[in-house]
Amino acid sequence: MTARWSQRNPRWIWLAAVFALLVADQVSKSYFSAALERGEVVPVVDWFNFVHLINTGAAFSFLADAGGWQRWFLIGVSVMVVGVVSLVCLTRKAEPLDRWAGAFIVGGGGGNLIDRIQIGGVVDFLDFHWRGMHWPAFNLADVFIFCAVLIWGLSSLTAQPRRSAEKPHGEMPL
Repeated sequence: MTARWSQRNPRWIWLAAVFALLVADQVSKSYFSAALERGEVVPVVDWFNFVHLINTGAAFSFLADAGGWQRWFLIGVSVMVVGVVSLVCLTRKAEPLDRWAGAFIVGGGGGNLIDRIQIGGVVDFLDFHWRGMHWPAFNLADVFIFCAVLIWGLSSLTAQPRRSAEKPHGEMPL
């Protein structure tokens, strides 16, 4: 019996997943950018708001007040990460779990990269808070990246150690 199309074409499935993640991220950011004024807060429940913020820095607004050079630095880092992960997922025979985590990294990193190129920062719209303490606002791209890192971290805890090939007696390891 022949393998299903999705099993024979994992790279096309991966590209479709990345595209879907990019679209979900960009549509959500576009919606909140249009629906809310910059800086506006819309309470949803006691511990969650929708907001419209632009983060010119990295995670947790790191480097947000760096004076502008961080935009190009973060674009460069994003291009490298998205490029390397894409290359690995598309050219190597990656494990399915690694390929899915890579899709989430590329979808999230690509979504934030698009924002940085277009507007100079990342649109954030999810705001969790408790008793006056606010977690830094974030977006779907950040959720995708976090999920990928979580998947890779948890899978590394349960992964079997790789066995090295036995070397003939007297041969030095490389």
